[in-house]
Amino acid sequence: MKVLTILVACEESQAVTKAFRALGHEAYSNDILECSGGHPEWHLQMDTLEALKLRKWDMIIGFPPCTHLAVSGAHLFKQKQADGRQQKAIEFFMAIANADCKYIAIENPVGIMSTKWRKPNQIFHPYMFGHPHSKKTCLWLKNLPVLKHTNVLELPETGHWENQTKDKQNKIMVDGKWIGYNDPRTASLRSKTYECVAQAMAEQWSAHVIACMIFDGEKI
Repeated sequence: MKVLTILVACEESQAVTKAFRALGHEAYSNDILECSGGHPEWHLQMDTLEALKLRKWDMIIGFPPCTHLAVSGAHLFKQKQADGRQQKAIEFFMAIANADCKYIAIENPVGIMSTKWRKPNQIFHPYMFGHPHSKKTCLWLKNLPVLKHTNVLELPETGHWENQTKDKQNKIMVDGKWIGYNDPRTASLRSKTYECVAQAMAEQWSAHVIACMIFDGEKI
């Protein structure tokens, strides 16, 4: 089997990295923070812009910070545009998109990149992959297919998903209590990739890239 070299940029949880590693691929998580996934030997703790240039990666999967891009923070956009934070976030996002790699995927919530760059190739929720949560997630893809849903769940009789309050507002629950968006734990918890989604990415995208390499006549 062809072993792919994969950079999972801006990932400290290592969910996606571990999913690719489980299939035998040489995947590395990358973030300026220490990893929380338990495998520091697979973690490149460094500036993502430098990690992109470390080698010729077979695939890059990016999770750039969405703080200054997501529509959930639209009420602060004018301030972030004025002080340059949003422009820096856009440039960072595009640095991953324009990296020297044939196969690239970028994940982010619904945000301004749909107008600043282009609309995403796919929008999905975790409940389409077997996890009973709602989280509208966008994928921008380069030479990669949209993810096929693996296990679409039906909405519970309660009328809302497990991560939603009765008014269908997405929240984070910690130790049996909902925590607010101003809680310092929220950003980190919301950014983590669900294992079912990570597994779909690893299985479907690695199979696609290897098939393309065979078709192109590369030695496998």
